[in-house]
Amino acid sequence: MNFINLYNSDIVINIFIIFVQKYIFMFQYQILETGFFYADGGAMFGAIPKRAWNRRYSCDEQNCCKMSMRCLLVWNKDKVILLDSGVGSKDLGSLAYYRFFDLQDITTLVRSCGFEPDQVTDVVLSHLHFDHCGGCTYRDGSGNLKITFPEAKHWVGKAQWDSYLYPNHLEQDAFRPEDMMLIAESGILHTIAENSDLFEDFRVELYDGHTNGQLVSFFKTANDQIVYPSDVIPTKAHCSIDWISAYDVKPLESVDSKLRLIEKIKNDKGFMIFYHDVYNKSIPLSVRK
Repeated sequence: MNFINLYNSDIVINIFIIFVQKYIFMFQYQILETGFFYADGGAMFGAIPKRAWNRRYSCDEQNCCKMSMRCLLVWNKDKVILLDSGVGSKDLGSLAYYRFFDLQDITTLVRSCGFEPDQVTDVVLSHLHFDHCGGCTYRDGSGNLKITFPEAKHWVGKAQWDSYLYPNHLEQDAFRPEDMMLIAESGILHTIAENSDLFEDFRVELYDGHTNGQLVSFFKTANDQIVYPSDVIPTKAHCSIDWISAYDVKPLESVDSKLRLIEKIKNDKGFMIFYHDVYNKSIPLSVRK
């Protein structure tokens, strides 16, 4: 009887260890909806005729499509990682064309997950267009620029940082100095020059096309692989290989990047979470049409 009890105790201990490893040490995540804006449908879907794309993605009477800015907070026992930060709330007058609305404060959203802004250890930025990184800084009551997550390392692709510093003609209006220069000057900006395992069970890979050196994040939860493709595949409609946005500065490289990403994840179990798709927050990795 004592042997049996000891045997049963060992089983319970092993089950507990497996549970801890699976649900405590593995990443958890929460979607953060930071707000919405309108983008021209022709720009979002490029050469695809409206009669085709409008069957998959609706638009208003001005031909504008409602877009989300869907960030992620990812954490385990060691790390609290923010993926993109939305447009933020500062200096939006010059961006009035996009009709931003229902904007949410990123620090309030982080707090709703149980973390203070200074507990965020890392901010991984897919790229530095204003709708993805504007929330990294804010203006205080006196109008002074401040860093939203001052204790966090801010990660960005090396080629993307070079494009930010020396923008091409097509992207120069998408990069704003007030979003990232203070972070660089404060010594908390880190660039990534090659595909990297940033942390255990968390990987970033570089994909060109929409912009140079865009980061796609991959991380594992207890049950799934999560892929955060950002503007490589901004909406479910863009899963079709030849559906390329006119915003992409190198469309042929966008096609190659999309093919490479889809090939990589085709046998994985998990979900792809879209940054801009209002109607589909995510899809299973096995569904790409």
